[in-house]
Amino acid sequence: MRKELLIALAVVLAGCTVPSFGGNDHPETPTGEDAIGYENGYWYDDSVSVTTDDGLNETERAAVVARTMARVEQVRDLEFKESVPVSVISRAEYQNRSGSNNGGGSGRPQDPWNDQVWESLLLIGEDSGSSDEIDNTLSTTVQGYYSPSRDEIVIVSPTETPQIDRRTLSHELVHALQDQHFGLNGSAKTQDTQLSRQGVTEGEANYVRVLYERRCGDGWGCIALPDRTSDDGGSSGDGDGDSQEPSYNEGLFTVLYQPYVTGPRFVDQIRSDGGWDAVDALHDDFPDSTEQVLHSEKYPDEKPVNVSVTDRSTDEWSRFDHDPVGDTVGETSIYAMMYHNGQTEGDRYSYESEISAGWGGDLVVPYRNGSGGYGYVWETRWDTEKDAREFEQAYRAALTGEHDASQPRSNVYVVPADDQFNDAFRVIRSGKTVRIVNGPKSGDLDEIHRAEA
Repeated sequence: MRKELLIALAVVLAGCTVPSFGGNDHPETPTGEDAIGYENGYWYDDSVSVTTDDGLNETERAAVVARTMARVEQVRDLEFKESVPVSVISRAEYQNRSGSNNGGGSGRPQDPWNDQVWESLLLIGEDSGSSDEIDNTLSTTVQGYYSPSRDEIVIVSPTETPQIDRRTLSHELVHALQDQHFGLNGSAKTQDTQLSRQGVTEGEANYVRVLYERRCGDGWGCIALPDRTSDDGGSSGDGDGDSQEPSYNEGLFTVLYQPYVTGPRFVDQIRSDGGWDAVDALHDDFPDSTEQVLHSEKYPDEKPVNVSVTDRSTDEWSRFDHDPVGDTVGETSIYAMMYHNGQTEGDRYSYESEISAGWGGDLVVPYRNGSGGYGYVWETRWDTEKDAREFEQAYRAALTGEHDASQPRSNVYVVPADDQFNDAFRVIRSGKTVRIVNGPKSGDLDEIHRAEA
């Protein structure tokens, strides 16, 4: 699985612009102010004396971090304002810190509002909560992180002996650089805008990381990469990882991984058009949707449609006291849903399909009643009637083909009790709009959202 992800990223970046780094015509130490490509006594092209097999001691780690900072500066053409602390922990320690260790629940409270959003995508069912699934997926796949609140980097070692993967370190150092210059404490209100913002932040970090790695094969001496076969981040490590089921929710991961795969391509296009100054400007003008990240020609002019859902529920059902009242899932999440539910083929991480293309906007509004029942109304808007029809047909096919739903009457589907999406669904298209209503039983559908005459 991990091999597949690395190949996917390499393919996406195959056409990226390679920057000119210049030669090593720099003084032994910079004069006056600190220089780009020099950090804490190390130039970007200096050698470091370290032994990686037994991990890095404190002195070795400081040298590797300083040189990596200098190299990130050289690639990104941007100066660090201050040093960044780096610590290394094991996978088990990271899982304990995050409250998810494959045997227990999430450290975060349950979130029934968000559960309905993920259920609408047929990615997280009623047998598990979204908080648990997200935490379990991240605890298995995360290789490191930068904490804006603590201004520090934590690397998750792939081995019991604490080791640093230079790729992870360079990626997280880009986040520290972003935070020092642009800030990383902003928030997004919807799932889609969260992913589109990450298309810039994670996309830039992966883009710089790949440019860094190209220099490791062309002029820079780089520390060896650690052996990840013992890491439990996705497979058991018995040498046959490609044939095993992943230990995390692969459909959910497809959503979360999109910024890392298509974000670099988006950043590369922006940089090709306007240089690093244009990339800097992205941090003040994030894409409005994952559609813009997936299709860079739509940035910044093609805005998503503002979709609203009229409340047509009875007194038995009500919306959550939640701001915002609904969530926009966007093109990326719809792609992941259709791939994970067998409605599109090819490379899972291409994020390209006729079904999800043509997305114009959407809104999922969760509902609940006083008896512990949940449901939602999901309205999607498409660029053309053809696009809407393709989505409608694919969603119906996912219900019947993947979840064995019966159809007791026109436009109504019931998924059986032994399926994780055991609910009733009403699917109706009108022109460019497709509306899906979900509830525990078919009799609840009109109570959640009365059908229009």
